[in-house]
Amino acid sequence: MATSSPLESAPAGQEVKPKSGRTSTFLRVVRYSGVRLLTLAITVTIGLYLTILIANMGGYVDKIRLAQIREDVNARLAGSPSLRTLSAEARAKCSQDLIQNQVHRLGMDQPFVLRSLGFLKDAVTLNLGRAFHMTSNSGSNTVRLIILERLPPTLVLFGAADIVLFFMSIFAALALSRNYGKFFDKVSVAMTPLSSAPGWFYGIFLILLFASVLKVLPFGGMVDSPPPPTAIGYFLSLLKHLTLPVLAYTLSLIFLNIFTWRTFFLIYSSEDYVEMAKAKGLSANDIQNRYILRPTLPTIITSFALLMIVSWTGAPIFETIFNWPGLGRALYQAVGLFDTPVIIGETVIFSFLLAITVFVLDLVYAFVDPRVKVGGEGSQ
Repeated sequence: MATSSPLESAPAGQEVKPKSGRTSTFLRVVRYSGVRLLTLAITVTIGLYLTILIANMGGYVDKIRLAQIREDVNARLAGSPSLRTLSAEARAKCSQDLIQNQVHRLGMDQPFVLRSLGFLKDAVTLNLGRAFHMTSNSGSNTVRLIILERLPPTLVLFGAADIVLFFMSIFAALALSRNYGKFFDKVSVAMTPLSSAPGWFYGIFLILLFASVLKVLPFGGMVDSPPPPTAIGYFLSLLKHLTLPVLAYTLSLIFLNIFTWRTFFLIYSSEDYVEMAKAKGLSANDIQNRYILRPTLPTIITSFALLMIVSWTGAPIFETIFNWPGLGRALYQAVGLFDTPVIIGETVIFSFLLAITVFVLDLVYAFVDPRVKVGGEGSQ
């Protein structure tokens, strides 16, 4: 039996409208976003649980905490005059009872598997608990406050350093790609191995030169002590203290970045459509902006975003060298003190920032590059 077409089954006088492509695109984006968020959530959860297992060092941290509890309880009992008259057995029993109470209060009498699941739940819900040793400037040992207090200095330092490094690298790479094989191009390639040294390595030499010998810049810190009372004075002091860290960070990465982007722009500048644009007589700026920079925008955006997210966690040795009160220095202190909640808390923040950045990047690609289709091509 032959089936009737949609036009034949429609009521008389009513116009049949084709299926809207906007609805299909919207549903595709929603479906893709949901699947992507679920995938990232599972990945972050697995990463956090592995971090919890590693941070406990196979039970070594629990042994350290138990030894600290014993030491604190015995010190408290030794300083108590009322317990000096007790016998050795009575003091030992009192000490053991106090230790067991502390162990029970901290949940250390439970199997680590159960405690690790509780830690995972707290991490996912951003209930980061309290630090064992570290405190914020206000005296609180809440991990969330400790991290939020140290996050702005890290954002200021590495945000400024990443912006300087990124734009200097892009402009220098574009200039060198237009002058391939010339003197400055060869010099930049020859200086690429200088990026093998970390930022703190350059920081030591810069501190020795500009702070110790020339005495024109401070050794470290974020602002002068005491801080300037005016906003302008505070800003100028901040700029002065930012100079050496930003310079050290830039020196450690700029030559490698320039070499990478120079090669990348050289590859795109040899495409057929670029040669066609040159044949049409377009200016060098138009060719650079429309035919070289625009196709590379997704890669450029990815590079900048990942550079930012990695630096947000702070560099422990780098911030310690410059006495910068950021997340990196806090992590360095937490590792030295075996302060597991702070270590896990910083990892949690980094995991969420990284997942959000990856998700946003997937959507940004569709706006900056028309060749990218979110969720596939979809039905036409």
